[in-house]
Amino acid sequence: MNHVYLYIAIAVFIFLLGIRIVRPTHRGLIERLGKYNRFANPGFNWVCPIIEKIYLVNVTEQMADAEPQEIITNDNLNARVDAQIYFRVKSDSDSVKNSQYNVNIYKYQIVNLARTTLRNIIGTLTLKSANSERGKINSELHKTLLDETQSWGIDIVRTELKEIDPPKDVQETMNKVVKAENEKIAAIDFATAAETFADGQKRAEIKKAEGIKQARILQAQGEAEAIKLVNEAAEEYFVGNAQVLRKLEAVETSLQNNAKIVVPTNTELVNVIGELAGVLPLKEKEKKEK
Repeated sequence: MNHVYLYIAIAVFIFLLGIRIVRPTHRGLIERLGKYNRFANPGFNWVCPIIEKIYLVNVTEQMADAEPQEIITNDNLNARVDAQIYFRVKSDSDSVKNSQYNVNIYKYQIVNLARTTLRNIIGTLTLKSANSERGKINSELHKTLLDETQSWGIDIVRTELKEIDPPKDVQETMNKVVKAENEKIAAIDFATAAETFADGQKRAEIKKAEGIKQARILQAQGEAEAIKLVNEAAEEYFVGNAQVLRKLEAVETSLQNNAKIVVPTNTELVNVIGELAGVLPLKEKEKKEK
């Protein structure tokens, strides 16, 4: 009876020793005596101790840094290039097996393949075109990695260039060129704004001068109309009296400074003075007194 309990205890111990729990982020490969035996899905799995062994494989998205490297561009400049590769092991059983049995340390291999591919791509470009065509470089790198890792059970999610930096002296020169270009653009913008302002002022002065001119024309026209009306009135009402007015002016001039002038009676001038001054001629006055 004691032997039975012992056997049961050993069996329970072996059973507990062989329990393996696989998380949803992983898949497992179970090998028996060094040979692939079966695939382990997430959840409860049991392996025979000593005889079997389980290898867990992460199937979530991972990132590999290609690490900075010096690459000679087509214009013989040393560019410092760094990139990141995002990948994942496909979760089906064949892909998980391929990631373990078709390639040795797939992450290391992806990094080296990416570095080699970047040297091949950027080596055909100038430094300027490499900086302006980052999207094209990313696309070519992604395509090459996809093609080369098909048998590895790997899915290359995306690739990203972190930096393409020129040598320090070249970078300083490029900065000066960019600064000069920005200053040139700013100067052109300022000149354009000043020209626009000057043009606005010019137009305003022209409008002002046109207004003054029009006002003077209107004033002159008004004065001409007034003169015309005066002339018309003079022609109509004062033609007959103009001669009389001129004679009175002559008399006024003659009588200045108490000068005495004897004017014959019954002359036209005496009549004019009498009519305007309210007096009678001298002869008629004497007759009345008598």
